[in-house]
Amino acid sequence: MATSPLPSSGVALVKRRPSYSKELEMKSTLRELLVYIVFLADLCILSFGMVSTDMYYLNRVMAHLFLETSSSEADGVTFRSISSIADFWKFAEGPLLDGLYWDKWYNNVTLTMQKNSSHIYYENLLLGVAQVRQLKVRNGTCSIYPYFQTLLKDCYREYRYRAEDRSAFGLKNGSEWKYLSVSSLSPWYWGYVGLYSNGGFIFTLPKSKRDSMEKLVFLRQNSWLTRGTRVVFIDFSMYNANVNLFCIIRLVVEFPATGGALTSSQIYSVKLLRYVTYYDYFLASCEVTFCLFVIAFIIHEVIKIAKLKRDYFRSAWNWLNILLVVISIIAIAFNIYRTVEVSLLMEELLSNSSVYPDFYFLASWQVHYNNMIAVNVFFAWIKIFKYLSFNKTMTQLSSTLSRCAKDIIGFAIMFFIIFFAYAQLGYLVFGSQVDEFSTFQNCIFTQFRIVLGDFNFATVEEANSILGPIYFITFVFSVFFVLLNMFLAIINDTYSEVKADFAIVEKEGGTGIGGYSHSCRTSPCPCPLENLPACEGAVQEQTLGSCHGSHEQTARLTNRRLHPLNAPSQGFIAVFLCPRLFRYTAELEKELDGINKKLHKIMKKK
Repeated sequence: MATSPLPSSGVALVKRRPSYSKELEMKSTLRELLVYIVFLADLCILSFGMVSTDMYYLNRVMAHLFLETSSSEADGVTFRSISSIADFWKFAEGPLLDGLYWDKWYNNVTLTMQKNSSHIYYENLLLGVAQVRQLKVRNGTCSIYPYFQTLLKDCYREYRYRAEDRSAFGLKNGSEWKYLSVSSLSPWYWGYVGLYSNGGFIFTLPKSKRDSMEKLVFLRQNSWLTRGTRVVFIDFSMYNANVNLFCIIRLVVEFPATGGALTSSQIYSVKLLRYVTYYDYFLASCEVTFCLFVIAFIIHEVIKIAKLKRDYFRSAWNWLNILLVVISIIAIAFNIYRTVEVSLLMEELLSNSSVYPDFYFLASWQVHYNNMIAVNVFFAWIKIFKYLSFNKTMTQLSSTLSRCAKDIIGFAIMFFIIFFAYAQLGYLVFGSQVDEFSTFQNCIFTQFRIVLGDFNFATVEEANSILGPIYFITFVFSVFFVLLNMFLAIINDTYSEVKADFAIVEKEGGTGIGGYSHSCRTSPCPCPLENLPACEGAVQEQTLGSCHGSHEQTARLTNRRLHPLNAPSQGFIAVFLCPRLFRYTAELEKELDGINKKLHKIMKKK
């Protein structure tokens, strides 16, 4: 018996979107993609034009010279092996001066230095002079337990800005004995045991090696470093004209309240003089093009905000556009400021070569600028997915991620509760003995390393022979074997659903399964089985009301018994969970295909 169409008061079907509109949409998307690729290429040229492999080699050479080299006068002490104040003076009077002042050729022939300037490794011009700075804390800044007050009179706490000692000390007749406040925009230094300000007791080294040695010996003999000293900074800069790179070096020695010494360093190789070669001028033209692109994007986004208003901020892609524009504006502003500031610093340096030029400020912000541009490039590449959404594979990927987002977020909460519980356990049990668990932050990174299989189990077992193995085994089992595999199971199950839905829609000749299946999942949709593609098109046009019909007829249709005998006469199926129906149909279709293949094989044999 032929199925009869539903009455007009029932399910009204919306016609499919005309094919020519899809073609126009495709052409518009491709046009936008082409323009965006030009912008992306321009951004990549600018970004990679700021860096080169020469930066790495220059950093490595300077690290070897100042961090790993010792001398006979220093008794084998290197910067990294400094463990006391005595070791610091040995390093300063030995490897440091040997690295800063190159006054002889490799065959001991004395070099004729122009304007008494030093060339490190004979290629890198030392800019101005080196600067040494220390920060101290006051005596009596910590509390002594009453039992020990008769034995201990002095107490110097760890470094805090409020506990900083700014009073003159020692000989009190020079800048190195008096506190100097530095009005610098350089960020405070975050060391191992403290956050250090920009001021301090400062002195600079003379232009010659002999005078520098005499000054260091004088300061050592007059106890320039005291019990209150908490950190010493050694700053200097150099320029290599061969590769047009500045190298700014900061050596830091912290003296914690526990005694001993902790060393760290910052070596920045940056390109501060931008326009020297023809390629640099090509980069300048790319910078102008980039600015024009940013202006065009700003105008485009402002127009979209004016039209869409609040709806504009409901799209994640629009938020990404805002982020890209904001980062680009900040990068352009810093680029202009950097160019002006370098010119001013070079003028000051040329007028007086016996002062310390503060290139550390520019270098640190140049590194932040490079990081900012790197993030901008990353998100710019991510935005390409927006223009590839018409691709089947990309649509499946985005549909999978959007469908399983809630499940992933919900499960991630449970995952991190267990993860942080183990991190606290590791910190409390092993924190005082194992370096990987010495801080809570280290505990978190260590546990991620355990998941990746990069972990030294012996150190944990030595720290606690009972809780160590228990911690390790239970963490690996619960996190690695159970929780991480649950993440994969959620994504895999959702991907199977999406793939089955796409298979059904392709079978029916429709598109846009993501929106359709979501709509069917959230509301009942009694549709004629033969008109599923039309119903799907109706959902694409966001006219779900036409798919439902009147409330009375929907109730009448859904209350009927769906018996196999009267299904043909009914001519419809009440679909309450469309994704499940799709998956069931796809699985049934696969089984029927398998049966047909087997029947063909049997018929061929006969």
